[in-house]
This record gives sequence, structure tokens and C-alpha cells, in this order.
Amino acid sequence: MIKIGILGYGNIGRGVEAAVTNANDMELAGVFTRRDPESVETETGAKVYKVDDLYNMKDEIDVLMLCGGSANDLPVQTPEFAKYFNVIDSFDTHAKIPEHFENVNKSALEGENVAIISVGWDPGLFSLNRLYAQSILPNGNDYTFWGKGVSQGHSDAIRNIPSVKDARQYTIPVESALNAVRNGENPELTTRDKHTRDCYVVAEEGADKKQIENDIVTMPNYFDEYDTTVTFITQEELDANHAGIPHGGIVFRSGTTGLNNEMSHIIEYKLTLDSNPQFTASVLIAYARAAYRLSKNGESGCKTVFDIAPGLLHPESPEFQRKNCL
Repeated sequence: MIKIGILGYGNIGRGVEAAVTNANDMELAGVFTRRDPESVETETGAKVYKVDDLYNMKDEIDVLMLCGGSANDLPVQTPEFAKYFNVIDSFDTHAKIPEHFENVNKSALEGENVAIISVGWDPGLFSLNRLYAQSILPNGNDYTFWGKGVSQGHSDAIRNIPSVKDARQYTIPVESALNAVRNGENPELTTRDKHTRDCYVVAEEGADKKQIENDIVTMPNYFDEYDTTVTFITQEELDANHAGIPHGGIVFRSGTTGLNNEMSHIIEYKLTLDSNPQFTASVLIAYARAAYRLSKNGESGCKTVFDIAPGLLHPESPEFQRKNCL
């Protein structure tokens, strides 16, 4: 059994806990939190520990799942814990992935552990689809649309703004841009052309809402390149109308083949998700299996989804995969 540790017990952490129960080759070693462990009640009754307890449990955890946010947690936590554990994270700030990779790789090599970063559906599964599609149709264009859905990373980034109590951020595709791609028009689209962002924010009493709004719409890597709407609501309204965390998206590759590029093709890969964190957690768990197997084979260092053979994700043997999946 692969022993899984969970660091951080938010939406992703709870999703990982559920995903482990559906994996016949895994068991949960424990949940680790910065909060008082006595104040955290897990859904499966798993034991809760302080973060500092991790350093004394190296032999009890095969893969540590880092379930914090990309804005502030993972840039620090992943390099730190890759020194001591095989780790998986869902770092999703696309522009900073190369920098994050270098930091984590140094630590993972030092600790002789395997770290797989930026795991999920985007970055993650969508990244793989873009790579496959570019390889198959070298003459073409990529298009990615997200939503309509709640972005956990962007919502977390808003919650880290001073005087913000809670927030949800919806990413919404621009329908005219989506239709132009699907119709094979190969439009040239800016970031702003493809999506809008709707933010629902609960501010602390007496907060400067104009300052909060400015902090959101000018935030680099998150909102500054989009048409962004900020709506302030009460906690009761947020709980009643925005409790779910659905998401999804579409990756397109529009390309041509033939001696004169006379044949047109469109690759379309779509996800429709009732629960963003639960689906993301299920992807994380599959890559935890791969990290464990690579570690057992003596490999170390930081890796992305591009470096992982698909067969390493599946719980069954290569013989089973050839018979039932190929």
C-alpha cells in the first residue's frame, strides 16, 4: 500500500482524502495542518497532525500531497518538503512554472526524492493535450478556454488580499471567440478576448472596498490581463449562491496537413466538472502513484506531467493495460 500524507486540509486536501478511499493500492497516513489539530475534523476520521510533525514521520509517508495555494504556499512548501519526501503539488501560476521547477528540482535532487509539480487538469491534463496536439499538427494554432467555473487558485489569490474574508472567482469564456475557433476561423485572440472574470467578494467590516477592487483587477498573472468584474456580497449570499466549485474547459488545436496544407483538422478536448477540487485531487492521486513507482526505481528530481509515462498512473499492471486500454 502506498502511504499518502496530506498537507493542508482545504478543498483540495479533502478531495485527496476522498480520492485515496477510491484507490485500492493506497492508504492515508495522516493529515497535516498549520491549524490546531484538535480543531480539524476529517471526513474519514483520519488522524490530524501539526505541520512540524512531518519531519518525524518520514518513514511513514511514501508520497506527501501538498494541497496549499499557488500564490503563497506552494512556492515555499514544495521546495522545502521535496528535501524529505516524494511530493506532488498543483502549482498553477503558469508564468512562474519554470522558476518553480528549478527551485523544486534542486531540493528534490538534494533529498533524492521525486517531486511532480503543476499536476491537475490545467496545468496537467490540458498541458498534455496541447503537447500531443502540437506534435501531431505542427502547422496550426492552440486555443484554451476555461469555464464557466470557479477557479480555486484565483479565488485563493483574492482571499489573500488584506481585508478580504472570503471570495469566489468565476472564469467565463467569451462565446463569440469560442465559436470562431470551433468553426475553424483561426482567429487571433488576446487573453482579454477569450475570457472574462467575475469575482464575488466578502469584505471585512469597514474595509476599503475600492482598494480591494483595485488590488484584484491589477493583480499580475491573475487579473490584470482580463476584463474583471468585482461584486461585493455578504457571507450569507456567498454561502447560499456560490457554495459549489464546478469548472471545466476546452483545449483546441486547429491545424492543417497535406503537401499544400489543403486538409483542415480540429482537435477538441473537453472537461465538464461538477467539482473542480475533487477532480483535481483525483489527478493528483494518479500522479502520486507514478512518483512512488519512480522513487522505487531510484529516480529523483523534479518532474512535470510531460515526464511521466501514462502507464505509471494506472493502478493495474502493464499486461492489464495492454489488454484492456490499448
